[in-house]
Amino acid sequence: MSSQQPSPTPTPDTEPVSAAQLSPETAAADLEEIIRLAVETLQQAREPAAWDARAGSLEWTCWETTEHLADDLFAYAAQLGLTTPPLDVHVPFILESRRPGGPANTIHADRAAGVTGLMQVLQASGALLVAMVRTAPPHARAHHGFGPADATASACMGLTEALVHVHDLAEGLGLAWDPPAGVCARVLARLFPDAPRDTDPWTTLLWATGRAELPGRAELPGRARLTRWRWHNALPSEQP
Repeated sequence: MSSQQPSPTPTPDTEPVSAAQLSPETAAADLEEIIRLAVETLQQAREPAAWDARAGSLEWTCWETTEHLADDLFAYAAQLGLTTPPLDVHVPFILESRRPGGPANTIHADRAAGVTGLMQVLQASGALLVAMVRTAPPHARAHHGFGPADATASACMGLTEALVHVHDLAEGLGLAWDPPAGVCARVLARLFPDAPRDTDPWTTLLWATGRAELPGRAELPGRARLTRWRWHNALPSEQP
């Protein structure tokens, strides 16, 4: 993928907004930025064999995990566009796993297109969700097992998937991945209302998604790595 495209307008990365203040446009801009950074990072791994390694602690290969991420982004976009009842179901795209134990996806990349093609699939799927978040009416709700998601929550779901799965991929591919703290803080504010707010946002998001321990400080005890976790799509006004 070319890195010569103009970067999206950056979102404020200093003081994180509260969940109630987070707008669809801010969330869409965050998602656009993270997908751009993800593609720039992942395309550094050019050796085809590297993509057959496991992605971090997952049982999937790096190639499969990237397809899964693209599939999530595509699916969240599709769900947000559904207007014909019933709305409390998943859009019935066919899901297929290419091997026993592999992810069941609608989206698969042509392996013959190589890493360049895989990155195109990832970027295109992300762009679909960005566009849907920016154009969805305020009343739009996407069905999800963690509750109906408005446009902002849909963007933050995509952000969560991208942030943590690129972390998994970076571990498997031997790459560095250190996303912007402000983006992580906004995702935590919108989807993880019970997560601590006085800890490093990126480390906290890894903890909230079962990927790391949360180190403690003298005045704050640490938290063990989670074995079960979820996010909350409820509107900020409906959250506890």
